[in-house]
Amino acid sequence: MGKRLTRTLPTAQTLVGSLLASASFTALAQGEPLAPEALDWQPWDRAAAAGQLCRGRYVMPAYRLPEEENPETLSLEASEADYAANGEAMLRGDVVLRRGVAELEADEVFVPSDRQQVDAQGRLALRDGRALVRGDSATLMLNEDRASLRNSHYVLYDQHLRGQADQLEQVGEDLYRLQDATFTTCDPGENTWHLVGSDILLDQASGFGTARNARLMVKDVPVFYWPWLRFPIDDRRHTGLLWPAFSFSGDGLDYAQPFYWNIAPNQDATITPRWITDRGLLLNGEYRYLLPNAQGTVEGGYLSSDDGGSSGDSDRYRGMDRWYIEAQHSGRINPRSGYELRYGSASDGRYFDDFGGEFGSSDRVSLDRLAQIDYRGDIWQLDARAQGYQRLEDPLADSDKPFYQLPSLTANARVPLGEGFYGEWNANATYFWRDIDENLVPEREAMTGSRVHLTPALGWRFEAPWGYLEPRSELWYTTYDLDYGSRETERSDTPTRSTAITSVDAGLVFERELDLGQRGYRQTLEPRLNYAYVPREDQRQLPDFDSYERAFSWDQLWSPHRFSGADRVGDLNRLSVGLESRLLEDASGRERLRAGIGQSYYFSERRIDRDGNPDTLPARPEDDPSVNPLSRYQATRDRSPVVSRLDWQIDERWSTGVEWLYDDERERTESSTLDLRYRHPAGHIVNLGYRWEIEGFDPDIVPGDDGFRNYNREEWDLSFAWKATPQIDLIGRYLHDQTNDRSLEQLAGVQWNDCCYGVQVVWREWVDDNDTAFIDDDFTDRGIFLRFVFRGLGGVGQQADSYFERTIPGYRPTVL
Repeated sequence: MGKRLTRTLPTAQTLVGSLLASASFTALAQGEPLAPEALDWQPWDRAAAAGQLCRGRYVMPAYRLPEEENPETLSLEASEADYAANGEAMLRGDVVLRRGVAELEADEVFVPSDRQQVDAQGRLALRDGRALVRGDSATLMLNEDRASLRNSHYVLYDQHLRGQADQLEQVGEDLYRLQDATFTTCDPGENTWHLVGSDILLDQASGFGTARNARLMVKDVPVFYWPWLRFPIDDRRHTGLLWPAFSFSGDGLDYAQPFYWNIAPNQDATITPRWITDRGLLLNGEYRYLLPNAQGTVEGGYLSSDDGGSSGDSDRYRGMDRWYIEAQHSGRINPRSGYELRYGSASDGRYFDDFGGEFGSSDRVSLDRLAQIDYRGDIWQLDARAQGYQRLEDPLADSDKPFYQLPSLTANARVPLGEGFYGEWNANATYFWRDIDENLVPEREAMTGSRVHLTPALGWRFEAPWGYLEPRSELWYTTYDLDYGSRETERSDTPTRSTAITSVDAGLVFERELDLGQRGYRQTLEPRLNYAYVPREDQRQLPDFDSYERAFSWDQLWSPHRFSGADRVGDLNRLSVGLESRLLEDASGRERLRAGIGQSYYFSERRIDRDGNPDTLPARPEDDPSVNPLSRYQATRDRSPVVSRLDWQIDERWSTGVEWLYDDERERTESSTLDLRYRHPAGHIVNLGYRWEIEGFDPDIVPGDDGFRNYNREEWDLSFAWKATPQIDLIGRYLHDQTNDRSLEQLAGVQWNDCCYGVQVVWREWVDDNDTAFIDDDFTDRGIFLRFVFRGLGGVGQQADSYFERTIPGYRPTVL
């Protein structure tokens, strides 16, 4: 049995305590590899290995010596111990020393009489719960910040990181030098890649490492070389180059090289020169800051003299300086009040289509401009703002330019009055402005000026388990003070409107127990009636600042408001009838199915449109091609389309949703959508979508608008993400324009996920509509996009995860 000795030594920063306290240093060596088990490697068992990318994990074995009550106590055990008269000690044969969380194993340990150092020889192993270091020999200075290990191997357990170094030295407090060192996150025996450096210095105090003659090796082939490299060794942010991003598309090679600047603990910036072969050098930048009660960002980009590109809209911006700037700032004044500031501007409406989107496209449609402060109380909600935005379209007609609200003040309140009664107060005062030629827009849009809009309401709601009844009445009072500028007009500059909106909403709930497939369910049957009356008011003198007519839907069955905004109140004398049924699981209350059908019956024509004229109906499309082709029919029909919808959770994997608007008078479908979804616990995703929409279905879109299509729109959308194996993700999407027999988007990609690296290759082809309503000037663009990630070092290529999540609903990419 080994001899057990316990002794208390002075506390000191030794190799065990300091080097291994680093949770993530990034580099380390060459030499003969150790067997996996010597690196505390444990392969997964067969059951656990099925879902793992790595073949195993690093796990520290149990301590061989028990923990002492005093963490400064040095416990040791050895087979043999020789003591000299002068106090020297030689420990031999499976020597184990432990102090605190650090434990040393060696064949021999020599402790001199002054107890200033420890010399260890043979099969050396140092562990502290987070890391392992092995070597042939070591000298540890117990009272100084110096130590040395020869022919060392190391492992960081949680980071799945290992490496080697011919010589590892502690040369000062928190300062370490490694000679001929390597680093990798690959499993033992699988050096798919590793980083090699001839001289590596790790400074834990600053959180940096530096390496000379650093080489990135893939297998045994060098793929990148740095004469001198500076890199982070912990989670702190550090100034330096980030990995580049590149792609190939219709505009040629797109290469971006980010540079990160860690200005202060609460401030940083990223500067990214980006070379696009067919356009030139684009300089992007982003600045971020964090304050105790606020945060913000400032970003922008600049390209001097665009070379024009080679896609379908080439030469449109040739020779033009292209740029954008966007700033955001938000914060809290107190728990009930906050504020927000935003400003964005771009040189042209297609800047983000050309430069700002993932895979060559962008969803940006506007750049916001906002200064806002709010208050949220128990009764009152207050809001004050100045707001506008730049609409990102090119060309952009004057009539499409948005109004600015300079300012807009809102005060809303809801007060319970008892016995089911309630009162509401909603008030808004806004000044509208925009920079246009007043003579180039419709007369109702030619003015600027102020609007005060008051909507007090009184209602009563009776509710019981078997049903509810809610009559409600609200008064819309609106007054204006307008300026038409240079435009001559006979319209009033101080028009007013006062209109009462009355509605009654009522519903019943019937329930029954139901057994289906040996499962208990609760089925409901819920009939509903909604009556709304809005008188027909002459609104020709009123401007059109922010109103648009809503397309019909299930929600519109129950709403008395045909228009958004406050400038138009649509006349309405309507009764809506609907029936819904739900199927609820008794055990969990989870809704498995909801189905509904409804229709509105009109007792008068709807004459108010955006012109506000109560005396005339919209023009027939054959008489006026500028009007929406369905506008007159929608105004004169005596009943709405039949609206039906279905949401069905078929089983744990399959679900579907359907909405169908059918005109039973003309016996044709006006709009229909179908979504069929498959979700597998292993991560498989399949989505099938279908959309049909009759020409002119949206009443607010007229010929000439970017969103107008002079055909019935029919589209199919198929997308999938399939986890073929734990290592391989397959993704794809196909969006087909059935009406014009063309593909709107095709995407196919594969992602390889390995323990220490990841590769993503995506091909995409898409149609750009050129910001017009016509398909004749649409053009097709395509690109191949590659991303390669070395786990623990970073990656090369364009980040695409957020794009996939938008286009493939339900997909959550494996993080590269």
